[in-house]
Amino acid sequence: MTDNNPDVQMDMNLLFYPPDKNPALIHPLVLAYVGDAIFELFIRQVVISQPNQRPNYLHRTATRYVSAKAQSKALEQWLPLLTEEEQDVVRRGRNAKSGSIPKNADVLEYRHSTAMECLIGYLHYKGEHARLRELLDMLINK
Repeated sequence: MTDNNPDVQMDMNLLFYPPDKNPALIHPLVLAYVGDAIFELFIRQVVISQPNQRPNYLHRTATRYVSAKAQSKALEQWLPLLTEEEQDVVRRGRNAKSGSIPKNADVLEYRHSTAMECLIGYLHYKGEHARLRELLDMLINK
């Protein structure tokens, strides 16, 4: 697409290679792996859209959103708004055993962060991009 119109949304097909199975059957840590990348890209786009684009500022600002502590708080904000299906995905992500020990967060924050990333990956692979955008926008518009 060569359209230079800023109102044109990014084609999500650019980021979409469907998984080999139903998203409900994908291991929660795999969903979290994808969710982490999608969330990082979303936050970077938000930060770059702001006027101050010095690299140190970009990094510090993005880190406020992508840390385990910040993601755990974001999940708290989302919980009352989640559907039953989304809550099940969050539970699966929270209870998944990663085998690694978090360095900069306590275990509960780390598990909640993983749960949030799992939900992002799940919604992405389900094709529920409007719902995903609604939840992500809540974080930057609070």
